[in-house]
Amino acid sequence: MLIDFFYTLRSAKLPVSVKEFLVLLEGLQAGVVGPEAGNLDDFYYLARTSLVKDEKHFDKFDRAFAAYFKGVEMLTDFTKDVPLEWLRKTLELELSPEDKAKIEKMGWDELMETLKKRFEEQKERHEGGSKWIGTGGTSPFGANGFNPQGIRIGQEKSRNKSAVKVWDQRAYKDYDDSQELGTRNIKVALRRLRKFAREGSEDELDLDDTIKSTAANAGYLDIKMVPERHNNVKVLLLMDVGGTMDEHIARVEELFSAAKTEFKHLEFYYFHNCVYDFMWKNNKRRFSEKFATWDIIRKYNKDYKLIFVGDATMSPYEILQPGGSVEYNNEEAGSEWIQRLTNAFPKFTWINPEPQGVWQYRQSISIMQQLVSQRMHPLTLRGLEEAMRELTK
Repeated sequence: MLIDFFYTLRSAKLPVSVKEFLVLLEGLQAGVVGPEAGNLDDFYYLARTSLVKDEKHFDKFDRAFAAYFKGVEMLTDFTKDVPLEWLRKTLELELSPEDKAKIEKMGWDELMETLKKRFEEQKERHEGGSKWIGTGGTSPFGANGFNPQGIRIGQEKSRNKSAVKVWDQRAYKDYDDSQELGTRNIKVALRRLRKFAREGSEDELDLDDTIKSTAANAGYLDIKMVPERHNNVKVLLLMDVGGTMDEHIARVEELFSAAKTEFKHLEFYYFHNCVYDFMWKNNKRRFSEKFATWDIIRKYNKDYKLIFVGDATMSPYEILQPGGSVEYNNEEAGSEWIQRLTNAFPKFTWINPEPQGVWQYRQSISIMQQLVSQRMHPLTLRGLEEAMRELTK
């Protein structure tokens, strides 16, 4: 049985060796994982520890593991004050456009204050209503219903893209930088940004000058050397991850993979929806391994080209309101940090994977376009070429 598991991992392009597989078998023989039922989680961690030596392959391993052990779900218990029985998904509310238009939305302060009152007053589960925290209704608080502006509690993923805050802790995955590209055109588009300069010691033959000097020297060989040419473009890549960006993972992975190939000096960080006072490099440890945005601004010089990648699809509060982040109470508005970054790195652009045809219907995209001086381009070949041309001006 585990031989097939080994080949499944290899098919997923994981660098798993026979030696590592034998370590896994030795662990099983030693009784590290018991034979009783319900120990699949224990086996998962033993297998990952034995077979995966680099965290960047965890996502590939998870997908291959789930594909082999069909029906397996890795569940994480995030302890919250909200009783879990309230959050069961029993009904997804579907309303007509006319019905949706009748539902009024609360302002930011009213929304936060009302949520606090609901926690104090509510004692039981509710379903299908318009007031309490529940499911399948028109209340601003809960899951699987509809409200033009609310707080999502206990829902697996976004449905209407109208939540201004999300109660649940969410796990995001790093973008896979080894993603195989379906086309070379993305690389060709990014290549427009590359610049080559001669730097370092003289260790490369200058053939044309050698021939010319030898001829001028009456045929006696006169070798001429020049410094090796290096790609000196420096890129700071900031990528939105999680939430609505899940719809664009494949295309962003292609872009990320191409960027790592084309730019020798590439630094990258993740953010969610909008940049605030910190970013991260590992999505599984985004709250424990933070990189202060101020430190990032100070660390890299103005010669770095700044590229934002994100759909800019969020509540306007997340950009304009202190405390507007869906995940935590940010002291300063996201717009402040966007302005600081664009001031620190004058050569910047924003690449948006959302179809350009919907931009005019998203208030947050219009706001972000203004913040980045209309330097927003779609994640298309033409859009990438325009973005790269903009960075070279």
